[in-house]
Amino acid sequence: MLKQLAGRVREFKRLSIATPILVALEVVMECIIPFLIAELVNQIKGGCSMPTLLRYGLLLVLMAVLSLTFGVAAGVTCSTAACGFARNLRRDMFHTVQHYSFENIDRFSTSSLVTRLTTDVSNVQHAYMMLIRVAVRSPMMLVFSFIMAFIMGGQMAWIFVGLVPLLAAGLICIARFAMPLFRRVFKKYDVLNASIQENVKGMRVVKSYVRERDEQKKFAAAADDVCADFTRAERILAFNGPLMQFCLYSVMLFVQGFGSYLVITTRGTDLDIGQMSALLTYGMMILSSLMMLSMIFVMLTLSAESAKRIVEVLEEKPTLTECANPVTEVADGSVDFCGVSFKYSAKADRMALADIDLHIRSGETIGIVGTTGSSKSSLIQLISRLYDATEGTVRVGGVDVRDYSLHALRNQVAVVLQKNILFSGTIKENLRWGNPEATDAEMEEACRLACADEFIRSFPDGYDTYIEQGGANVSGGQKQRLCIARALLKKPKILILDDSTSAVDTRTDAMIRAAMREFIPSTTKIIIAQRTASVEDADRILVMDGGRISACGTHAELMQSCAIYRETYISQNKAGEDDAE
Repeated sequence: MLKQLAGRVREFKRLSIATPILVALEVVMECIIPFLIAELVNQIKGGCSMPTLLRYGLLLVLMAVLSLTFGVAAGVTCSTAACGFARNLRRDMFHTVQHYSFENIDRFSTSSLVTRLTTDVSNVQHAYMMLIRVAVRSPMMLVFSFIMAFIMGGQMAWIFVGLVPLLAAGLICIARFAMPLFRRVFKKYDVLNASIQENVKGMRVVKSYVRERDEQKKFAAAADDVCADFTRAERILAFNGPLMQFCLYSVMLFVQGFGSYLVITTRGTDLDIGQMSALLTYGMMILSSLMMLSMIFVMLTLSAESAKRIVEVLEEKPTLTECANPVTEVADGSVDFCGVSFKYSAKADRMALADIDLHIRSGETIGIVGTTGSSKSSLIQLISRLYDATEGTVRVGGVDVRDYSLHALRNQVAVVLQKNILFSGTIKENLRWGNPEATDAEMEEACRLACADEFIRSFPDGYDTYIEQGGANVSGGQKQRLCIARALLKKPKILILDDSTSAVDTRTDAMIRAAMREFIPSTTKIIIAQRTASVEDADRILVMDGGRISACGTHAELMQSCAIYRETYISQNKAGEDDAE
């Protein structure tokens, strides 16, 4: 885990090394100051001259200025290195997630990935900041202060050594009880973020059904659960403060009491006033160092689980990998399913797809219909290799999809989903996802074919109209047509429309399909639809049922031979006739 995290420091390595060096110099300056003060007290006691006082005074000022300078410099280098480390962590995690397959994402969940990229990285950033500065300063201050305490106070300094086992035992007990709570609370953070994400994403539905209070109760329950565990953990960590205070006041009481006794009874031969004042100062340094070490311990306890969760993301291997010498050219749009069966997880009880044998010629138009849950979308996800077949082989252009470069394959397979996604930016910027080099004329042509040009021009800013996140400021039908135009700009070998015209009227649907036949005649078109009208003119229609191909043929053939298709067609057309009446 440490090796994984250390590899993300990269260009901030020099600053990370410079920080402990600057801290060490700061500590040296701070530890010399009490020694000089003790010497100054003894000089005053002996009746020193004014030049001696000035010399010591100037030396103390110099030590203080140097200490301040080194401290400020360490603060700057530390904060820069820690923020840069966090930036690299987020960037590397995000890049890793981009290479995940759907199976990898399903394993973590979206809300968990968001928590790891935000809260967990912030925790590790704070821990790293403490490690390269405070975790260096405190041990060094502790060691130097111990050495100087023995030099100045002799045997009395052993009281400070006796504190270490007591504090260590207390901290071990605190960690033992607090760590399990922190592990549990971060998992509950994922649930909390999932509640927020779901609520914000479905805000229109929440308001439509007046479910705000129910959502508030659900969120409050998740928040209270997180709060309860954090409270329990903080209560345990709170014992750290009283333990440190007890040690601090016990030592101060002993040093002042026994030290004063020695100064008076020995008349300064065993311990003089200057030594006692230095011993008190070094005692405070030792105890403050121990207190800082306990704070570091608390922070590391909190961040250890965050670090583990971050490394899990970084070490997760994509389940889809490319072969050593991948094919980079897709010959044509032919698709072959040979004995394909598929399930989403190795633990799943049943196959989502079973015994699929299908051969689609390049340029052919294939319609797919079936009831909800018949695995229509599962079938087409194997073509662009969003998942790998559990059994059998999927070929595109005569080549096994596992032999292709993922970039090359997916660049030739355009998919338009029912739940289309538009990104924040102008209409032009969204369209250029299909072709970054597309000219304005090409974009306008694609939009005309997708029946989107007319409504785009009705906007005051036309193609420069800004699209809100998720396409919130356009209708469902407009969003679908923009996504179809985006796919057409790609000019792929295979175009998949996954119920992507469900939000447009039948006339517009027919116009879009006619335009595609003329604009991309050599492209293989696979149309998943609930309406039989959307696939009537397809070369072949597949009827899916229970993860299998129940029937295959033209519209006329299926009307004669397939009861499922015939019943669907009749029910939809009867509904249309009733509406007309």
